[in-house]
Amino acid sequence: MSAVSRDITVVHLMRHGEVANPDGILYGRLPGYHLSDLGRRMADRVAEHLASRDIAHVGSSPLERAQETAAPIAKAHGLDVATDARLIEADNVFQGKTFGVGDGALKRPENWKHLVNPFKPSWGEPYIDQVVRMMGALDAAKDAARGREAVLVSHQLPIWIVRSYVERRRLWHDPRRRQCTLASLTSFTYQGDRIVSVGYSEPAIDLVPPHLRAGARPVKGQDKAFGA
Repeated sequence: MSAVSRDITVVHLMRHGEVANPDGILYGRLPGYHLSDLGRRMADRVAEHLASRDIAHVGSSPLERAQETAAPIAKAHGLDVATDARLIEADNVFQGKTFGVGDGALKRPENWKHLVNPFKPSWGEPYIDQVVRMMGALDAAKDAARGREAVLVSHQLPIWIVRSYVERRRLWHDPRRRQCTLASLTSFTYQGDRIVSVGYSEPAIDLVPPHLRAGARPVKGQDKAFGA
């Protein structure tokens, strides 16, 4: 291995696959939400996509949907899944509720106090706190896989926020413009300890339902503003 190749490390942030959630609950950090059959197919597809890559480390959010997404990737490379709490979903006050288009939640006065500041945001974990923990997880994975590649399974909002930070965009944003589809890979290339590029790919896009793709109209219980 050349000195140059030893200095290049790639850390892939993967969003989990589709979750079984027939009631449209904003599940957030709640336990008990597992991948659907389709979500498992998504996880297997990405594992196949990464099978030929030099993966040295697989990490995951502690939530079931992320662990189940990481499992086939780790298995393909003979690795254990390392749980990292820094990869967890963003916290929010609407967890456990149905909160999306058509359910009237925005009309309820008791919710208004949580919607006053989209820049922080006022409904949940501050964006800057997400940046700090996600950068910590990225750096730890880079160190664990130095000169090779790592995969970390996390959740849409934290992935998008840390990518926005690295690419020097503002952290507050239109959720409809997030580029972070189910089972997608946001890939950070390090030269030494410095991120030199960010890539994005969707190995399982043909399995993603149209209403869950980037730019699709939100439906009840699947409001992107609050993560997924």
